[in-house]
Amino acid sequence: MEATLLDHWKSMLIEKYDGSSDPEEHLNVFLTQATLSTQDDSALCRIFPTSLKGRALSWFTRLPSASIDSFSELSSQFTLQFATSKPYKTNSLALAGVRQEKKENLRGFMDRFNKIAMEIGDLNLVVALDRLSTALRPGPFVNSLCKKPPVDMNDLRRRAEKYMQMEELAETRNQARVEENYSRKESGREQVRKTNAESSNTRPRRGPRYAVYTPLNASKAKVMEQALASEILAMPKRANTPPRADKAKACRFHRNRGHSTEECSALKDKLEDLITQVRGPYQTGSPQKFYQPP
Repeated sequence: MEATLLDHWKSMLIEKYDGSSDPEEHLNVFLTQATLSTQDDSALCRIFPTSLKGRALSWFTRLPSASIDSFSELSSQFTLQFATSKPYKTNSLALAGVRQEKKENLRGFMDRFNKIAMEIGDLNLVVALDRLSTALRPGPFVNSLCKKPPVDMNDLRRRAEKYMQMEELAETRNQARVEENYSRKESGREQVRKTNAESSNTRPRRGPRYAVYTPLNASKAKVMEQALASEILAMPKRANTPPRADKAKACRFHRNRGHSTEECSALKDKLEDLITQVRGPYQTGSPQKFYQPP
C-alpha cells in the first residue's frame, strides 16, 4: 500500500522546496496532492521529505529521532524553520504610490492597479476606491466612480472595462482621422509637385532680352573692363562651373568655365542695358564710345 502511494506521489507534478520561498504555500500544494491518495498521518510524514531538496531536506534529515509524532507537528516545525522565507505581506499602503501616467491609457493603468490590489488579501473596497480616485487622471471614469460607487470589486472591474473600450474606440477614431488628414496633405503635395513639373516642362526657354543688340566697336571683354573701371557695372557673384562644362572656355564676367566672355549672354544683356541708359546726352564714364549710334 505504501509503495503504491510513493509511486503515485512520484508521478505528481510538484516542485521540490529548497527553503527559499513561502513554506506555507509549499505545504498547501503538498497536502492538496498527497491527500488525494491518503489521509493517514504517518504516511504523510514519510512522504513529505520527498517534496524537499537542498537546505530544506538537510533540515529534515537533522531532526532528532522520534521528535515528530504527527504531521501537524511536522508542519509547525517546518513553517517555523523557514518563516523568514515568507514574502512580506502587501497592504493597502502599496496603492498609495500608484499614479496614472500622463500618456498612460486606462487599460494600462488598471492592469497595474489590479496587479497590486490582488496581492492585498484583505483589501477593503472603500480603501481601494479612495486610492483609485486619487490615482486616476480626471476623466469620465473617475467621475462615474464618484457619482455611483461600485458595490464590489467585480462591479468595479466590469465598469472599468466599459470605459476602457470607450477610450480605445476614441483612440482608434482619432488615429484614423490623423491618417486620413495625412493622406489628404500628401495627396495635395503630390498634386502641387505634379503641377509644378508640368509647368516647368511647358515653360518656354529663356531667349534674348532684346530683339536687336547695338553693334560694339570693341570686344565685350574690353567694354566690360571699361564699365567696371568707371563703376557703372558691378561684377556679379562668382558662379560655379557647371558639371560637364567645356573647360577650354572661360568667362571673365562670371569667373567660371563653360562659355567664353564673348559668348556670355548675361554680359551681353548688361552691356545693352548700359547703352540703353546712356543714349541721348553724353554722360561721363559712359560706354558710349564703344557702340556705333544708328
